[in-house]
Amino acid sequence: MRIVFAGSPAIAVPSLEAIVSNTEGFELIRVLTNPDTPKGRHGTPQPTEVGEAAEKLGVPIFKPIKLDSSAREEIAVLKPDILVSFAYGHIFGPKFLELFPLGGINIHPSLLPKYRGPTPIQAAILNGDKITGVSIQKLALEIDSGDILAAEQIYLTGTETTGTLSEIAAVKAAEMLPKVLGKIAKGEQGVPQDHSQASFCRLIGREDGVIDWGCTAIEIEARIRAYSPRPLCRTIHNGRTLFILKGAVYTGEQSVGGKSGQVLGINNQYGIMIQTGDGILTVTELQYSGKKALFWKDFLNGARDFIESILG
Repeated sequence: MRIVFAGSPAIAVPSLEAIVSNTEGFELIRVLTNPDTPKGRHGTPQPTEVGEAAEKLGVPIFKPIKLDSSAREEIAVLKPDILVSFAYGHIFGPKFLELFPLGGINIHPSLLPKYRGPTPIQAAILNGDKITGVSIQKLALEIDSGDILAAEQIYLTGTETTGTLSEIAAVKAAEMLPKVLGKIAKGEQGVPQDHSQASFCRLIGREDGVIDWGCTAIEIEARIRAYSPRPLCRTIHNGRTLFILKGAVYTGEQSVGGKSGQVLGINNQYGIMIQTGDGILTVTELQYSGKKALFWKDFLNGARDFIESILG
């Protein structure tokens, strides 16, 4: 089975490695990934995580800006059998998919048809889900709507960030993928999704990280985890951007609170206590923009005016 793998971020790397390590019947002939982008202080072009991993593995890499006719020609000469996609970042058109006699499959970190779209991991955290998972589906022209070839659950503790849950989903996907490819080689088919049960998630931007202190402590805590490692949750303190990196919902006894966004004081066990629209958020790690992240006690040593201030 001659495979073209398409992916860009770190979550896709274990699946790439799983194909390379399972050489029996699999031949990875090309890796599709996004072009290098400027990063760091000097803006030096850097490859995607998948591109970097493919280079280390010695797999030929293709980084087209778009999947146009020239890109199709380059893939066609390879005579591929199947396309495997995981967070590639481009939509595959019908002409591109026609290059693969066995079609294409897509790895999606949710239990489809729930959370079709670009941010299913964040959606599961934001909504306080107890269970999420990984689905492998056939690629279809409508996003995330293809027949399900495999799906496995991931049980959530309520402490996951997007970063940690992505790592869990990446490992789960890498375990599932070789089995699915084996089933396809035997001619097995997937199960159609119940489209009436579909839900969708959207792209998340920098503006989503702005904390609305009028929301509940539960909502804000979920956003802190969902937007870590990016775009990060932030507020304003004395005109300075302040990132709230780690927090929790305070469950102890509460006296009369202050205004939404008011820093009430400290609790030696839980950290800095901030009033929300409903409940108290305790914060243990903070960071001024351009400065390093600090444990709450160290942060307060350099922010003597923080207690009783109003954030936002």
